[in-house]
Amino acid sequence: MMNKGLFFLKCVVIAIIGIAVLGWVIMSLWNWLVPDLFHGPVISYWQALGLFILSKILFGSWGGKKHHHGPGDGGQASHWKHRFYEKFSSMKPEDREAFKQKMKDKWCSWEERKSKQQGHSPE
Repeated sequence: MMNKGLFFLKCVVIAIIGIAVLGWVIMSLWNWLVPDLFHGPVISYWQALGLFILSKILFGSWGGKKHHHGPGDGGQASHWKHRFYEKFSSMKPEDREAFKQKMKDKWCSWEERKSKQQGHSPE
């Protein structure tokens, strides 16, 4: 029973030290970069911790388990990839080629524009 209490106390102390170091690192990086690059304010230690907590609330997770909703470990992305593969592989060959050409025209036309611009540029 005593070992569990000691282990819990060690974990709490390590967590407090980790949070203290993290706050110092965030404050140091902010005060080193933001005032020079963006003419922003210098922040205090507590403001740095507040920014970290706010960023975790708005943008991130707290390091818990990730929940995936599809086959494999890719989660949602692998679900869409699997659906696309099923649809693409069930197409007739001529439909597949038409789809490929449509995507090439839509997404790869910049290569044609670039070569046309280079061909028309004076040398």
